Amino acid sequence: MDKVLMRAGAVMVLLVGGLIGSGCGGSGQTVHLDVVPKPMPAQMAEPEAVKIVVVPFEDRRMEKSRVGMRTHLWGGVTYFNTKGDKPGDAYAQALAERLRARGWHDRSWDVRVLPAGSENSADIVITGQIVDLSANAKSRMFSTALTSSSKVTISAHNNADKTTTNRTIEGAQTDTVFWFTDSDIQKVLTATIKDTIDRYVEDTTISQRTLRPSR
Repeated sequence: MDKVLMRAGAVMVLLVGGLIGSGCGGSGQTVHLDVVPKPMPAQMAEPEAVKIVVVPFEDRRMEKSRVGMRTHLWGGVTYFNTKGDKPGDAYAQALAERLRARGWHDRSWDVRVLPAGSENSADIVITGQIVDLSANAKSRMFSTALTSSSKVTISAHNNADKTTTNRTIEGAQTDTVFWFTDSDIQKVLTATIKDTIDRYVEDTTISQRTLRPSR
């Protein structure tokens, strides 16, 4: 009986030690997150005959050096940023991947990500402004609370009739994990971006080579 209790105590010590270690002080390093969702492809793989260009989004956040941080249990922080340190590029790539795989009408669309000024032959040019994009983690004893938020304005410029369709979309995600890893905050931020893009596709449609509100 004593041996069983000793083993149980040893396991508990190791568990608590591991939890404390996982939430120990941060060194101020930056962890880069791959936040581009991997959408399922549409059944009809042949893209529609409409040329769409997505320009890297403009980052209008006050704090541009990171998207957030993890506050460690025993002090210190770890910073988070998107892969490549350019959230505007990540957002544009995420939107393009979604439209190529499964865009409007559940079809594949001819979409490219190009810098501003390179979209002369496009039927539709999509630009965006990031007002908010954040991902934060706060470690506590036995858990870490995760939060992410996003606010973007997406504009579609139609070359056929020179009209523009604007949409502002806000979103947020939360989660709590027992044992934190960097992939946890990556999943939360990716889910926030995916939700924003999904809502944009639902709120708009394409007709006669122009992008319009769906309702």
